[in-house]
This record gives sequence, structure tokens and C-alpha cells, in this order.
Amino acid sequence: MSIRKPIVSGQFYPAGKKELEEAIKQSFTGKFGPGAMPGKRGRKKVSGVIAPHAGYFFSGSGAAWVYKELGEAEFPDLYVILGVNHSAQLTCSSDEDWETPLGTVKCDTEFVKKLEERGIPIKNNAHRGEHSIEVQLPFLQTVSKDKLDKLRIAPIMIADERFEQWGQKIKQAIGETKRKAVVICSSDFTHYGYNYGYVPFETNVKENMKKLDLDAVNFITKPNPRSFLDYTKKTGATICGRYGICTLLWLMKNLEKEKKGTLLKYYTSGDVLGDYVNAVGYAAIVFR
Repeated sequence: MSIRKPIVSGQFYPAGKKELEEAIKQSFTGKFGPGAMPGKRGRKKVSGVIAPHAGYFFSGSGAAWVYKELGEAEFPDLYVILGVNHSAQLTCSSDEDWETPLGTVKCDTEFVKKLEERGIPIKNNAHRGEHSIEVQLPFLQTVSKDKLDKLRIAPIMIADERFEQWGQKIKQAIGETKRKAVVICSSDFTHYGYNYGYVPFETNVKENMKKLDLDAVNFITKPNPRSFLDYTKKTGATICGRYGICTLLWLMKNLEKEKKGTLLKYYTSGDVLGDYVNAVGYAAIVFR
């Protein structure tokens, strides 16, 4: 089995194992985090989550809110991870195992082959330059320490708005393989500032970013994928993982009983730095 090597270790997160473990611990216990590492795994059910994917210094605490929930919930057969394709309009999966400084995460190759049969192609090369799925994995490994031998992922980049089509294919693969699956969607929220080419307001940036993002969250937690997508088009809100979010929301409406979302934490990189000239929003959301 070929291995997908890490591409943003030493940039988005530390390359050394001990340093990475410390950075993740700080994400849980720091100012914007949930305050503690996950407690004992129980029978709490989690069906899906949205977690940010920036550098851990900025968004790690947002991710920690989500992974605390996952670490304390029932352990699934499979984590379906919906990433962004920042470089191309190609929706595709990967059948490689993924390496991080904490070890290797195994891919559920049977599942991704089912996806390919359904029309989501396996394109490993497309995944080798994309960070949005990679940055989730050290957190997932950390909160799965009691189950590492059973940890399996299905990495999928969602690159266009055909969320019903992609959701249906994922649902069918889950049914055919009889997997108990949790869906992780990797997305940051509004990217504000001239660096991102998005300046819809120039005053009260902190308050206006929060309103822009929380209005989007309102559609997400319902869940209402079409209204959420329409909102991003109307406002131009630069939510990079919007298509993955729509696919997640479709699944939360159509996998068994409809699941509602809960916002666990929202803040921005501006809150971390105290500077909102260029800032990115981070929302941690769980579906139960």
C-alpha cells in the first residue's frame, strides 16, 4: 500500500512527535479551547462534525472542541473526511494510507472502491498537494488512542456544488459496506481582508465577521444545505469548504433520522492576534 506523506508538517503543525503532541494539548487547554483533553469514551452518539483546517496556532482550539466530542463518543467503523480541493475543480477520493508525525492512519480501501464504482474517482495525486484533510488527522489520532488499530478513514475532496449527488453516493457506499460512519467536514469560515480579496465592510470587522458567519451557521445547524449555499452566493461569504459542508448537511438530513447541529465554538484568527486587517473565521459544529 502506498503512503500519502504529510505536506504541511513543520508549517501548519509541528513536525516532531513530542512538539505536535504538545501543540494538540495546548489546543485543548488554551484560551479558545474546550479546557481539557477528552474524557472517557462513552456511548454518546456523534453523526457528523465541522472542524477548521488552518495552522494549529490559529484554528487548533476550534478543532479541539470537535475532537473532544469525537473522543468521548462511540467509536465508529469509519470516519468519512470531506476536505476542500483548493487547487482544482475535482471531486475525488484517496485509497492511500496517510502518514503524520504520530504514525499512519489506514484508509478503508473497500469503502473508497465502492465510491469509485458509484462515480467518485480515486485520484491520489490530487490529494498530495492539499492540506485540508491532513490537518485533521493528528487530532483524530490523538482522540483515538484507545482504538488506533481500528481507526479507518475515507478521504474525499468535494470540489463543486453537486452536494446531493455526492451525498447520495456516500450514503450508498455506507449502506453497501454496512459501515457505522461519522462524517468530518474540514472547513474554515469567512476569509476577510485584501489578502483574500473579500472586503464587504471596513468598520467593526470583528462584529461584522461574526454576524456573517453565524448567519451561515444558522442554516448549517438546521440543517439546510440549499439555503446555506444560497446564502454564500448572496453574500459572497468566503467559506472555503462550503461544498463539503453542503454534502455533510445532505447526509445529516438523509442518513437515518435527521440530525440537528450545535455550534460549540466560534472565533477568528483576528481574536488570536488582536488584528482584523486580514482574518479567518473558525466554527466548531457537531451533529448528534
